[in-house]
Amino acid sequence: MKLNLKSSTAPTRENRLGSITGYCGDLEDLVGQSRCGTLKNSERCFSQSSTCLSGCAMTIASIRDLAVVYHAPAGCVSFTNVLGNQLARNIGVTYDTNVVSTDMSEDDTVFGALDSARSLVYKAVEQYHPNAVALLTSCVGGVIGEDIDSITDDLQSELGIPVFPMHCEGFKSRIWASGFDVADHAVLRHLVKPPAEKRRVVNFKNFFESERKYITELFARLDVTPQFLYSNCTVEELAHLSESLCTTCVCGTLGTYLGNGLEEEYGVPYIRTINPMGMAGFDAWFRAVGKAVDREEAAERVIAEHREQYLGEILKIKEEIQGHTAIIGMGPGYTYEIARVCQELGIEVVWAAAWHYDYKYDNGEVPPALDYLQRTSPNNMGLSVADQQNFEVMNILNEYKPDLYFSRHPGSTVWAIKQGVTAVFVADEYMVFGYRGTLAFAKSIRDALKNRSFEKNLAARIKLPYTDWWYKQRNDVMFKRDGVEA
Repeated sequence: MKLNLKSSTAPTRENRLGSITGYCGDLEDLVGQSRCGTLKNSERCFSQSSTCLSGCAMTIASIRDLAVVYHAPAGCVSFTNVLGNQLARNIGVTYDTNVVSTDMSEDDTVFGALDSARSLVYKAVEQYHPNAVALLTSCVGGVIGEDIDSITDDLQSELGIPVFPMHCEGFKSRIWASGFDVADHAVLRHLVKPPAEKRRVVNFKNFFESERKYITELFARLDVTPQFLYSNCTVEELAHLSESLCTTCVCGTLGTYLGNGLEEEYGVPYIRTINPMGMAGFDAWFRAVGKAVDREEAAERVIAEHREQYLGEILKIKEEIQGHTAIIGMGPGYTYEIARVCQELGIEVVWAAAWHYDYKYDNGEVPPALDYLQRTSPNNMGLSVADQQNFEVMNILNEYKPDLYFSRHPGSTVWAIKQGVTAVFVADEYMVFGYRGTLAFAKSIRDALKNRSFEKNLAARIKLPYTDWWYKQRNDVMFKRDGVEA
């Protein structure tokens, strides 16, 4: 599906990629249905609270010289501004991004509050002197039909800097990652400019940039500079994304909209490989980057050096941890990648739960991580798709009783620990990045397996809300590995 950058609204992942949040089956079935076009979303008769796509759209707030005016009640904006400041301090830069809210009230839901939004944009510009302003909608503004497009057009003419709308009403999509696409759509539509010249730069989209120095040194071996997105970049840097040699991402879910948009609009190649988690992932990804920037021999030298430096120790630790079983619960950009890394370390993944699943990416192909896993997995693992429905995860854990549970979301990890399952919290995307990350990941697994006393003691002293009746009911209906839909 070609992206429509003339529209002020980004399509939801349900509409653009056929993404789903309800499925239960196995690896072979999911890939098979994806390839033949028969996959359908399964509705639930009960659903726990999920999260909002606005949180993912707010990744745009990590642009250093951008002001974000969130046209929403105060509660919607409460989580946004801490992380960016922490990241900026780590690299010694000034973080000028400021997120403010119109603090919509009950009266505003009746009479509207566009005047408040307009006034707050003026105040944000006066106080923070940003180089651009993003005006975000919320569920409340969307329900009452606030026309933010019209006032942003007027404000841009008056203020002389980009002032643009972002439509990120949470009720639009069940897929949180649609929020990433909303942010990318705004950047592509309002901040990226046509190329004046090509530069030896690689657009690199990541979450937290905790390994900024390492990635910079790695790309220097290919005679290129990484442009980190969006953490601590500037409006001016974003204007030049079309001049880069290629775009890549640490997570396929995070970067697919921006990568495809830059490729379609400006011919910037988008790297479509498995992500650089684990050894096979790093090899495939770095080779693809090397080819895109015309430094293939240099890429092979780096790969050879990393294998020589880290592979021996990785294999030693593999001998200690192989043979254990694991269940994974993460976003789809990591579920299938971490499953592959676990298999590289000799750990059997008996079940993988993804918070959503993109039916097919923009190029019409099954997501690379799942395609690779299906071709290389030694076992046909059970798979489910659920937007962090912890009651389902608990049922899976109870059924399979794995040695390990991996998650990128602390709420899910806590519930596993309460059940007595050793859990590893894969918070940072660089925790499993390349050979160095794989070694650190293997050590974390070894340490977790050697000391399980906390999980055992907590499970022995806590009463969970799930009864035997519940576990039996759900096991009969949902979690048999026979392709039965949720």
